[in-house]
Parts: sequence; C-alpha cells; structure tokens
Amino acid sequence: MTTSNSIAVIIVNWNAGCYLRKCLQSLNAQTLKPARVIIVDNASTDGSTKGLEEEFKHYEFIWLEINKGFAFANNLAVKNIDDCNWIAFLNPDAFAHPEWLEKLVDAAEKFPEYKSFGSHMLKHGTDKVDGTGDIYHVCGSAWRRDYEVLSLEVDRKVGEIFSPCAAASFIRKDIFLKVGGFDENFFSYFEDVDLGFRLQLKGYGSLYVPNAIVEHVGSATTSRYSDFAIYHSQRNLVWSYVRNMPGFWYFLPQHILFNLIALIWYALKGKAGTAFQAKWHALKEFPRVWALRKLTQHERTVDASVVIKKMNRNFFVPYLSRKRLL
Repeated sequence: MTTSNSIAVIIVNWNAGCYLRKCLQSLNAQTLKPARVIIVDNASTDGSTKGLEEEFKHYEFIWLEINKGFAFANNLAVKNIDDCNWIAFLNPDAFAHPEWLEKLVDAAEKFPEYKSFGSHMLKHGTDKVDGTGDIYHVCGSAWRRDYEVLSLEVDRKVGEIFSPCAAASFIRKDIFLKVGGFDENFFSYFEDVDLGFRLQLKGYGSLYVPNAIVEHVGSATTSRYSDFAIYHSQRNLVWSYVRNMPGFWYFLPQHILFNLIALIWYALKGKAGTAFQAKWHALKEFPRVWALRKLTQHERTVDASVVIKKMNRNFFVPYLSRKRLL
C-alpha cells in the first residue's frame, strides 16, 4: 500500500524566482503529506532560494555549484532517496492543488498495473489546459495533449497516455532506476518523453489522472523560443527517436521529413543557426546513441507493434497548430 511515508517529491530549480516559494507552499497544503521534499538548485543566480531553507525547515535543499541540467539534478535526488518507494517530480513553476498527491496515490493503488502517472495540468492564470499527458508521433515529434484547449472543453477520464509530463508526474522509484532514469546527456527538454518511451518498451504503461491537478506557468525560466530551448528540444528528439523507436527504418522517412520541416520553420523564425546546430550535434553523437539503441532494443520486453499502437500515426498531425511541442 502506498502511504505518505513512501513518497518523496523532487523539485529542480534554476532561476525560478518567486514561483519556487509558491510551489513549496502548495506542497505544504497537501492533504497527503510526502515523507520528503528535496529541492535541487542548479546554480541559480536570481536568489530564488534565498530564505527558503529557513522558511521550509522540514524540506531538504541540495545546491549544485554549476548547472548540471534537469535530468542530472533529478537523477541525483533520486539516488539520495533510500527510504521512499514513490517519486513525484514537480517543476518549481507548478503549483499543486491540495489533493494532488492524494489523487496520484489513489490512482496508483487502484491501477497497480501502471508504474507512472501524469497530472491534469492547467495553464496558470488562464482558463486553458496546459496538458493532459504527452503524445508521441511516429515521426519523432511529441506534444502535450489538449494544450491551450479551454478547460471547460476538456473532460478526460482516467486513461493510458504515452508518457507523463515531468512538470508534475509520479513514478515508482525502483522502476525509474530500472530503466536508467532520465538520460543526462539530454540536459533538459524531451527527457520525460524519452523516459516514458523506455518505460513503454519495458512494458510499463503510464496513466493520466484527471483529478490530480496542478497549475503550471510553463517556460518560466527559459522561453519556448529561446536558443536554449530550441537547441535542446530539437537535438534531443532525434536522440530519443534513434534510441527508442522500434520501427526505426520503416518510419525513418517521416522522421527525416519532420526534421527538415523543423529546420525550415525555425529558419523562418530567424533561428536557423540554432536549429542547424542542434541537428548537427545530434548526428555527431549518432554512434553513441546507436550503441544505446542496441542495448535498449535488446532489453525490450514487449512487441514493437504494441508500442507503436500507442503512438499517433496520422501523417499530418505534427504539422498542425495549437500543440505544445516538447
């Protein structure tokens, strides 16, 4: 049975400003208190953690001397947890509703066949949805389901998703470690989709929990169209496809087409240099990622068709508007 004594919440902070305090306050108000809350600060320079160690004395703080990335910081925190069975990941600009953890635990107990869970994410300060789980397309793109749809128009039930957004997710610690955690080479962006992909290949499904609600600011520390965001997301989606895609050769033409269109699109946005650099660096690392692919596919425990059926296969969908590309 999952209890509060078996839950640790991990928050990775980098220049989140006043959002971090509000995030921690939302954890204080949980109807089900976690056993541990660990904040890993990735060498912030904005003073966002100032005074918080005294204000939240029951929480744990880890300060890194340099920014090691979202993936590394989360993995580090998980490795420091030896007394909890479940991990909740929460972004510093995500504010959990009081019953967030309680509803995630309820779902974990009701659906024990699932090992990771996604939240119902609202866009903070608006009447729109930020996401109800991640969708993966066979071309290698991924996006948040229901992104920017009016909240009143979304009536999702509990159901399977390809992967949960790491801004507010819940996962069994042993399973997280078993599949290798977040890929630290990603640094940030797309690491949660990549993790979800590896979970699917091992037969561990993910479930969307509609009453586990958080309000997410989104892009609070890095703009969606910043060079940083474009570089890491465009590089990492290639690495994730190469490592994980079971129908690699069959869907490769779609993957190449998507990347070519992405290059043209970012060029029109004045970001050609960043996008081309991302793709070039992705290709330079191809031998390393291909070696990972051999291991990942060797350890796959479900048939390729099972995983592919959980993806979106509509040819035109990745190029439609109103999606939060990851």
